[in-house]
Amino acid sequence: MRSPAEILRDARTIALVGASPKPDRPSHGVMRYLLAQGYDVIPVRPVGCDEVLGVPCVRALAEIDRPIDLVDVFRRADATPPHAHEAVDVGAGALWLQLGIVSAESRRIAEDAGLDYVEDLCTAVVHRYELRA
Repeated sequence: MRSPAEILRDARTIALVGASPKPDRPSHGVMRYLLAQGYDVIPVRPVGCDEVLGVPCVRALAEIDRPIDLVDVFRRADATPPHAHEAVDVGAGALWLQLGIVSAESRRIAEDAGLDYVEDLCTAVVHRYELRA
């Protein structure tokens, strides 16, 4: 298993599940930060959004037409297991549940399939303090 910093160091394409077009939402700020760091960030929102920060939204991970290095999830813990299954199905390299999100079921799904797994951490914070330090 790679460390959170190693996952981010190796990632190029990040699917951000629960991305919000609202500037006051944490997912919006994290997506803005990751885009500014040069990541290819794809917002994933099942309904109600055409684009976030100028990037077209997709409704599901299966709609993404390139390899996904990291699935970064901004959803309630009880909503994360289906995203873990999706991440496995598309062959993502890692599943990351954002700060405050913990799911034993999602961990089991990801780890049983060989995905790196992180929970209860923010990708932007880890990048800022571990990769840019």
